[in-house]
Amino acid sequence: MTIKLGVPSKGRLMEKTFDWFGARGVMLSRTGSEREYSGVVEGVDGIELVLLSAGEIPRELAAGRVHLGVTGTDLVQEKLVQWDQKVAPLAELGFGHADLIVAVPQAWVDVDTLDDLDGAAAAFRARHGFRMRIATKYHRLVRAYLHMGGVADYQLVDSQGATEGTVKNLTAEAVADITSTGETLRANQLKILGEEPVLRSQATLYRSRVAELSDRQRSSLRALCDCLGVE
Repeated sequence: MTIKLGVPSKGRLMEKTFDWFGARGVMLSRTGSEREYSGVVEGVDGIELVLLSAGEIPRELAAGRVHLGVTGTDLVQEKLVQWDQKVAPLAELGFGHADLIVAVPQAWVDVDTLDDLDGAAAAFRARHGFRMRIATKYHRLVRAYLHMGGVADYQLVDSQGATEGTVKNLTAEAVADITSTGETLRANQLKILGEEPVLRSQATLYRSRVAELSDRQRSSLRALCDCLGVE
């Protein structure tokens, strides 16, 4: 039995994760072609590399099918109910930084805070007869954030891609999306509310709290954590 380590299967997240582990003496590498989702781990015995999409990793951790996984803070907290009972963060990896924010049209010159947004939402409903639409794929996080901010009279509409374009396309009045630079928002004439973001996210190494471990697996996990300098 081995410790299964889930890592993003492509792109910069995979490369930077490989670099982060490599800098700590644990070498990760893909085996076979880039279309094959398998790899090897060198430097610690008893560790198996599993290549998955970043979005799959929270579910695999919560189900106990992988013991460790690298994914974004935003994905864990959005996808897992009571996430902290299912996974434990071991280390923030220092890359993949992005903020989950709420943005409104730049033309809304008087809307800069959540209080302003609440007022705008009430005025919108009074004028149009339906609730202001906020496009997002982060329903759980955004709903909790707006509730804490006292915003009412809105509805969340699902957007799984090109969220920034929904306002221009008249399918939403505002958006809640992940951003690292804000350039795409500005290109679509949107501005970020002048509040703390919904969430500050980055790539993080998580441990499954529910995965069962044999004595041998516990030993391998301790050896890996020692190499990585995490507890």
